[in-house]
Amino acid sequence: MPLAPTSTWMAITFGRVNEALRIDNGLKSGAVLAGALLLLGAWSVWAFRARVTRYEISDTARLELNGAAYPLQANVAGELVASHLNLGRQVEAGEILLELDSEGQLLSLAEQRTRLRSLQPQIAALRAQMKVDGGGSSDEKRALWFSRQVAGEQYTQAVIEASQARTEADRAAHLRAEGIVSDAEAQKAASEAASRKAAADALRVAIDKLGPESAVRDRDRDVRLKQIGVEIARLEADATNATAAIYRLEEDVERRRIRAPISGRLGECAILRPGVHISEGQQLGVILPGGRLQVVAEFEPSAALGKVHPGQRAVVRLQGFPWAQFGVVPARVSHVAGDIRDGKVRVELAVLPQPHSRIPFQHGLPGTVEIEIEHLSPAALVLRSAGRALGAN
Repeated sequence: MPLAPTSTWMAITFGRVNEALRIDNGLKSGAVLAGALLLLGAWSVWAFRARVTRYEISDTARLELNGAAYPLQANVAGELVASHLNLGRQVEAGEILLELDSEGQLLSLAEQRTRLRSLQPQIAALRAQMKVDGGGSSDEKRALWFSRQVAGEQYTQAVIEASQARTEADRAAHLRAEGIVSDAEAQKAASEAASRKAAADALRVAIDKLGPESAVRDRDRDVRLKQIGVEIARLEADATNATAAIYRLEEDVERRRIRAPISGRLGECAILRPGVHISEGQQLGVILPGGRLQVVAEFEPSAALGKVHPGQRAVVRLQGFPWAQFGVVPARVSHVAGDIRDGKVRVELAVLPQPHSRIPFQHGLPGTVEIEIEHLSPAALVLRSAGRALGAN
C-alpha cells in the first residue's frame, strides 16, 4: 500500500490531536497533572524524611581471641626426634611439645657429672690430710718442749754425776800418791769420771740438736701443706669447670625441649615428622590463650578515621558460612586504632551473643565487616554525592 504524502499525514495527525483535545475538555490532563504533583510530593517527603543507613565495609576481617597469641619457635637448630603437636589440643604451660636430638649433650653431661663426683672425694681427702698435718705441728711442738724438759733434767743430773765422779777421781789420785789406794782403784775412778763427763756432753749435744731438727720438720711440714694446698686449688678449679660445664649442658639439653610458654589451645601447627631438620627460630605453631573471640578488621584511613567510633553497630559475614543459611554475626565496635600501620587502620569489634548460632566460632575464621556509619535522608545523600562530584570537577 503506497504511503501518503508528508503534508497529508501531518494534516491528519493534527486533526486527530485537535479532536482529542476537544473531546477531553481538560479533565484528563488535570488528573494527570494532579497525579504527577502528588507523586512528586510523596517523593519529596520520602527524600527528606526517610533514613538511609550508610556502611563502611572491610573485606579483610577475621575472628581472633582477645588475648595475644604466643608463637612456638625453635630455640636451637637440630634434628626432630619427637613431636606432640596436634591442632586444637589443649596444652599446659611448661608441657614439652617437641624434642630435638640431644644425645651428644646427654653423653657429655654424664661424663662431666662422673668427673665431678670423682673430684669431690679427692678434695675431701686432701683437706683431711691438711688438717692432720696442720694439727700435728702443735703436737710436735708440745712433744719437743717436753723432750727438752726431760733432756734438760737428764743433762743436769749427768753434770752432777760427772762432777761427783771427777771429785772421786781426784780424791783417788791423791790417795794413790800417798800410797793408800792402788793404781787400779785410782784409774777406775778416773775412768768413771771421764765416762760421766762424756754422758753429760752427749746429752748436751742431743739437746742442741732438738731445735734445728724441729725447724727442719716445720719447714718440711710447711712445704707439704703448700703442695696439698696447690693440689686442692687445682682440683677445685677442675670441679668448678665441671660444674659450669654441667650447667651449660643442662641448659643446652633444656633448650632442645620446646615447651609450651602458656596454657592454651594449639591454633596452628607445622606438619613435622621425626628426623626432619629444624632451624633456629623456625615457627612451629601458635598457642591461643583462653579468652573471648573478637573481630579484627582493617580499613582504609579515609573510611575509618573520623567515621568509625566505639559503640557503632556492625554486621560480620564469615566466609564459608553463607549468610542466607547461617545468618550474619552481629557485632559492635570496641576499639579503633589511632595510628596507621601498613596503610591500614585496625578496628576491633566485640561479637554479640548468639545462643542459637550454627556457626562454629573459632580463631582465624575470615570474613567481611559492615559498620553502620550514619543514618541520613536520601536527599542529603544525593546532595552530598553531587557536592563531591562538583568538588572533583
